[in-house]
Amino acid sequence: MSEDGPARATVPIPALSDRDRLRSLAETDLDAVADESFDRFARLVGDLLDVPVALVSLVDADRQFFPGAAGLPEPWADRRQTPLSHSLCQHVVDIEMPLVLPDARLYPRVRLNLAIKDLGVVAYAGMPLTDLDGRVLGSLCAIDSKPRAWTGEQMRTLADLAAACSSELRLRIALRGAEGARRRAEEAHDRLAMLAGMSEMLGGTLDVATAVDRLAHAMVPLLADWCLITLVDPAGRPRSVTGVHRDTDRGSDLARFALLLTTNLGPASQIRAVLRTGRPVMRGAADLDDVARGTTEPELVSLAERLGVGSHLTVPITAAGGRVIGAVTLVNRPGRRGFDDSDLRTAQDLGVRAGQAVGNSRLYGEQRHVAEVLQHSMLPTLPAVPGMELAARYLPAADRVEVGGDWYDAFVQPDGELVAAIGDVAGHDIEAAATMGQLRNLVRGNAYGRVDPVEKLVAHLDRAMGGLRVPTVATAVLARVRPTADGLLVSWCNAGHPPPLVIRVDGTVSVATGRGPLLGLARPPRRTGRTLLLAPGDTLLLHTDGLIERRDQPIDEGQAELLQQITDGGPGVPLNLLCDRLLAAADRREDDVALLALRAA
Repeated sequence: MSEDGPARATVPIPALSDRDRLRSLAETDLDAVADESFDRFARLVGDLLDVPVALVSLVDADRQFFPGAAGLPEPWADRRQTPLSHSLCQHVVDIEMPLVLPDARLYPRVRLNLAIKDLGVVAYAGMPLTDLDGRVLGSLCAIDSKPRAWTGEQMRTLADLAAACSSELRLRIALRGAEGARRRAEEAHDRLAMLAGMSEMLGGTLDVATAVDRLAHAMVPLLADWCLITLVDPAGRPRSVTGVHRDTDRGSDLARFALLLTTNLGPASQIRAVLRTGRPVMRGAADLDDVARGTTEPELVSLAERLGVGSHLTVPITAAGGRVIGAVTLVNRPGRRGFDDSDLRTAQDLGVRAGQAVGNSRLYGEQRHVAEVLQHSMLPTLPAVPGMELAARYLPAADRVEVGGDWYDAFVQPDGELVAAIGDVAGHDIEAAATMGQLRNLVRGNAYGRVDPVEKLVAHLDRAMGGLRVPTVATAVLARVRPTADGLLVSWCNAGHPPPLVIRVDGTVSVATGRGPLLGLARPPRRTGRTLLLAPGDTLLLHTDGLIERRDQPIDEGQAELLQQITDGGPGVPLNLLCDRLLAAADRREDDVALLALRAA
């Protein structure tokens, strides 16, 4: 094929697609937009060489663009770029030396270039513009619309201006590099700070969903534009997929994507590969084909297009013993840099930490379930007693797996009277729960069938705890309730416990004062009983200290808040609703809560 044949314009120039050259060109941060510094170089060329057109032309893989231009005709002056079919400057990049043409129409290498026809290029002189490594990024060129004999002095002037223009390009690259280095240093610092705080952040909750949500929000947007966290069931199948996107407007798309992904991972899925092998998968450059190959649901591809896929990275979440319990997938949209080995190391560290958090949360959930079953198995079924209504509640402390020592009881005596009790054993472990069960049984055995006053029953309980060597101290209120013509006559004794509350039918609330020493002391004290009358509609409320005690306030303030809360609720609140409201107000409680309420019918 002859050099000036019709196919000449389509012969590729390898230098144009050189990765290092294109990277350096991108680091100038220049585009087809006027830049005053480079426009000044173009004007100097036009003035000093007395040419109608002068350009600072930078050449990438498929076009040339002009950050600096003088005298360029329309529409090119407005566009500030041309395709390579209109570029003579590409040949300067190719030969890496000046290209000087008195009449371009006479040179086989360029005679068919459309710049001659469409831009009126006849005489052309182009000097290479280079980066610090000598890579040619483009050309500083002078153009005339008629043949021209370029002089040696003009070429020296053009070469000097090209050297100065190259210095400006190198400065731009250096500034961009310095900015990139600063940004990478800040990113590294932020990542280290995130990793340093990750254990504390994940360790601050024992709820799996909360831990996963915190992890996702910590990674986006610091590490990725969006992420997915996949957890598997015991058989290794995806059980749940959670995601976060930096663009909150994409929340519904991501939620749909995560839902479909749970049941539509294909055999070629990279997430499935990571779950199966425990080895990470990274794609520094990715597209929608990756999604299409890895899923069996076409809708996922269209969703991924809206979410943005430019690169992705998936690492395993590993529990103790290296068992894979899930995967973390990080995704960057097109335009953000692709993931690299540094990202991989960070993600793998996160996978290990996430595995510890999720594993601990699951273990906590299992243990808490066992504890709650054990605790509730020790609580009685309330009896049905004519003339009175009973309600009770028990809830363990938030974010704690231990079995508590709070308890309540209510049973009917042979003579029809009701014995009600509530108490709290010191400690929050299995031993405390066992002691609580033992103490509850002592109360029942000590009181059932006996007509002694309540203070004598409590005194006898003191002696029984000492004689049987029950290894604890405890608080309790023991009450005997007898129906009368006027309502319910309540006799009670308080052993170091929060005092009962009396809620009258009109909504007024008072504290039943009279509090004695704890149960289980080495020297049993003298016990004192009290009595009160509940008229029809009146309520006696027994509760443990978890309802009123907070670390950040005195218990008296907690009791005052409880009284105000009941008062604000008004009169006539159904008994079960009253108990529910009290527990709802004790959200994120720091201790167990037990309630026992009885109302005169």
